[in-house]
Amino acid sequence: MAWFRRRTAPQRVAGRPVDRADLEYLAEFVRTRRGVEAFIEPRTTVTETTVLLVAHDGEWTRRRIESPEIARRWAHQLSLPIYDVRLLGYPQRMRDYNARQKRRTS
Repeated sequence: MAWFRRRTAPQRVAGRPVDRADLEYLAEFVRTRRGVEAFIEPRTTVTETTVLLVAHDGEWTRRRIESPEIARRWAHQLSLPIYDVRLLGYPQRMRDYNARQKRRTS
């Protein structure tokens, strides 16, 4: 019987493969906004690693990405500054943008 066999944890890959459509969406965001900065958000128990883009006015978008290394390479290809959210936190302009959007819908 298999009741007493030790179970091994399923092997997990680094993340989901990079989706070309996601990278194209992010590149379009960069091309159509000014002052965009990238932030790497670490993997959690709920979400994979994500890259967050924040424009000069606080408008933002995020997409999942396979790993922080891939996010850094992608950002460097587009000459974007890239930061780690765990070290710097979220920019104030992003919080201000969210507050403005919330006031508009209220």
